[in-house]
Amino acid sequence: MRVVYRGLAVVGAVAAVAVTLVAVLPSGPDEVAAGPVTAPPAAPSSSGPAPSASGPAPSASGPAPSASGPAPSPAATVTSTPSPGPSLAPGYTAMEALYADRRVPRLTRKVKRAALPKPPRRVVKDARTGLAVPDMPKPWKTYGAAPFTTKQVLPGKHRAGLRGMFVTCPLPIMRQKSARDTALLAARWTLNHHPQGARITWLASQPVKHGWMLIYRVKYGKHQSRAAVVVMDGGMSKPGLAFVTVPDSQRKQWRDIGRVVAGVRVLG
Repeated sequence: MRVVYRGLAVVGAVAAVAVTLVAVLPSGPDEVAAGPVTAPPAAPSSSGPAPSASGPAPSASGPAPSASGPAPSPAATVTSTPSPGPSLAPGYTAMEALYADRRVPRLTRKVKRAALPKPPRRVVKDARTGLAVPDMPKPWKTYGAAPFTTKQVLPGKHRAGLRGMFVTCPLPIMRQKSARDTALLAARWTLNHHPQGARITWLASQPVKHGWMLIYRVKYGKHQSRAAVVVMDGGMSKPGLAFVTVPDSQRKQWRDIGRVVAGVRVLG
């Protein structure tokens, strides 16, 4: 009988342990035992402001979604940069646009000074630029200046669409730190007064008193012109520009270009 009682006692103890386990274990697969509550990791300061204490708590399965939507990828925020061309493109300096213009080559040290002839004695005074420039003899003649401040031209030839022109005006482009760079931009600007497709070849470059002088060839198709610019500070709010161009139909007057640039000086 003792053996029987001992067996009944063991069975009772096992049953008691089983009941205790049923009471402690979760009642279903969706229930989890409560554990210690830990604070979520702090977000980096660069990712935005911390969530409000009154707002919903972040989910334990991942970071809280941003109220403004997902952050854009770096590729989505990159903007294309316009390419500089004949005109000044947004985002480029005047000199960057010049260097990107295929119509205007770099001015290297290979471009030498020019031996300039003696200029004419008579001068034309331009009070707006503060410059005095040569009053060219015949066949040059004074002509209506607008939109420039002074203008001299060669007589037009039959069926010739172009003719020589010598003008002055206040500098129509942005002044640069160096007179040389300003003259380069001025020469580029003069392409507006040559046929479409014109390109520059440098012939001479040198400093002059209060400025810089450039002589160059302008090619357009089968034809060309010889041209020059002088940028000179005449004491006005803007430097003055003297610009001369002569087409190949009047090539006999190409020799006048040296006389023109040699005679540009400050008025007074």
